[in-house]
Amino acid sequence: MDSSKFIPRDLSWLSFNERILLEAAREKVPLYERIKFLAIYSANLYEFYRVRVASLRRIADLKSKKIDQKLELPTAELLSQIEQTVSQQLDHYGKIIRESIIPTLVKEGIHLYFNEPIPRELWPDLHHYFRSQVLAFLTPVHSQQLENQFYELQDHQLYLVFILKTGNSNNNDWALVNIPKELPRFFLVPSEIEGYYIVWLDDIISQHAYYLFPEAKISGSYSVVLSRDADLQIEDEYEGNLVEKIRKQLAKRDSGPATRYLYDPELPPTLLKQLQEQFNLASRDLVLGGRYHNLNDLFGLPNPKKPLLEYEPYPPLRKTKLDQADRLLTQLEVQDELLMFPYHSYDYVLQFFNEAAIHPEVTEISITLYRIAQNSLIAQALISAAQNGKKVRVFVEVKARFDEENNLRWASKMEGAGVKIVYSIPELKVHSKIALITRVDSDGNTHRYAYLGTGNFNEKTARIYSDLALLTAHAGITKDLERVFRFLYKRKKMKTAQHLLVAPFMLKQQLLTFVDREIDWAQKGHQASITLKLNALEDKEMIEKLYEASQEGVKITLLIRGICCLRPQVEGLSDNIQVIRLVDRFLEHARVYLFYYNSEEEMYLASAD
Repeated sequence: MDSSKFIPRDLSWLSFNERILLEAAREKVPLYERIKFLAIYSANLYEFYRVRVASLRRIADLKSKKIDQKLELPTAELLSQIEQTVSQQLDHYGKIIRESIIPTLVKEGIHLYFNEPIPRELWPDLHHYFRSQVLAFLTPVHSQQLENQFYELQDHQLYLVFILKTGNSNNNDWALVNIPKELPRFFLVPSEIEGYYIVWLDDIISQHAYYLFPEAKISGSYSVVLSRDADLQIEDEYEGNLVEKIRKQLAKRDSGPATRYLYDPELPPTLLKQLQEQFNLASRDLVLGGRYHNLNDLFGLPNPKKPLLEYEPYPPLRKTKLDQADRLLTQLEVQDELLMFPYHSYDYVLQFFNEAAIHPEVTEISITLYRIAQNSLIAQALISAAQNGKKVRVFVEVKARFDEENNLRWASKMEGAGVKIVYSIPELKVHSKIALITRVDSDGNTHRYAYLGTGNFNEKTARIYSDLALLTAHAGITKDLERVFRFLYKRKKMKTAQHLLVAPFMLKQQLLTFVDREIDWAQKGHQASITLKLNALEDKEMIEKLYEASQEGVKITLLIRGICCLRPQVEGLSDNIQVIRLVDRFLEHARVYLFYYNSEEEMYLASAD
């Protein structure tokens, strides 16, 4: 395959993150929502370095041409382009904060002190806060303490580096002080002065460094933070206890290899060299940052004018027939229900499981869990169902990145309550969001109810992710779903399904067949079109097929939130392909496949890209 046909996935992902940055720059977006977009950008980039950059560096270290050929660019060149792109984006990030966000906050009577002196009239409140609360969490480490001992920087832990001069010595020492994660990053000063004043925790600690080093003269303070490789490396996945292997890897995650060491631009080069040697950092780990790091903490920037300066909330839409029904389950036998979150209330999903947990005729509940809430009401309903004598089986995917620990915690709690837990399948990540409820009525008749969704069983993210869910008692769908759960529980592979497209058994091949059908229809002179709404498009075989369809006259519209490796509107290659990138108020998470064939529309919903 010609690599010039494809956009490198990592550069495409960076362009997605840049669009988040552009939302932060849009003046039509409410001010505190713009600030949230800055926080999202920062959180995304942190994860990108912990996973993707870490992975690319491992590939580069292997120096394998075979592995390089699987990428669109040689690894070293790709890493260089990533570094250049991120550097440009961070320059834009800083400009948005300095030239747009800070001045707009000031216009609203909110002064966020951003690398500037703090007025003396605010000092008493800061002094009291530092002595009464901040001091309890600080653990200063002097450079002399590190001369003969190993000290490991914690992942994503902010530090201030102070330059110290003690006694009559002409030599400068240095010390590290942690910026506590346990405290809010911002302090809203309870001032009687007109307006509102917000101070970074970093600056409060810097201002009181004399408290920490009373015998020294302090000539500078600089912020630094280290990101570590967070990708779990599971060797021999087919052998041994997979869950136990993941538990062990989770314990090592915070001490993985360095991937990015962000440092203050004012940090003296000689001190940077000392820190590099002390913490065994490679030159490639060093990345020039700003005065303040970990800007995902902007999620917590106080809004003293709340709810002003934020989006107005959407009152959730209600489903009249579901509200009026005595039981949701039996209403589904009358009519299917399609829900769209966050526009529809997520309460219907909670009601679906709560009713099943208590219904005297419900005998079984099966469900897959990929990412669930920290305080999951759905998991609690499953526990109640088991305690009420139902047979409850839960497939828990413990390879959901950064949710492994939460999933394991809930799995253990559910198992302790009598729920049958089935864990991850080697070499396969179960991403489907499905549930099946079985009810046996007083006459011995069996009724089944299915939930099929594009989003996680997570009532928290359902408020900010745009997703679709189908509740149905359709006999064909529930029968197919039984086969899916049979595979998950007994590893009995599916050969076919009448109403569902199941990966990896039939989804991709069927989608390719659908595209071929559109090509055939276009070749016969008919109108043919495809619309795909996806999180990401990076499968090269599928992209090649879409190129082929475009060249045969099929009109293709791609609505893609994240990665898109397809090159649209290239003459002779993709003239008939339009790509629309989706970033807005809600995180567009639903996958929808729409084919226009034989003058009729055929639509599929999915949790797969």
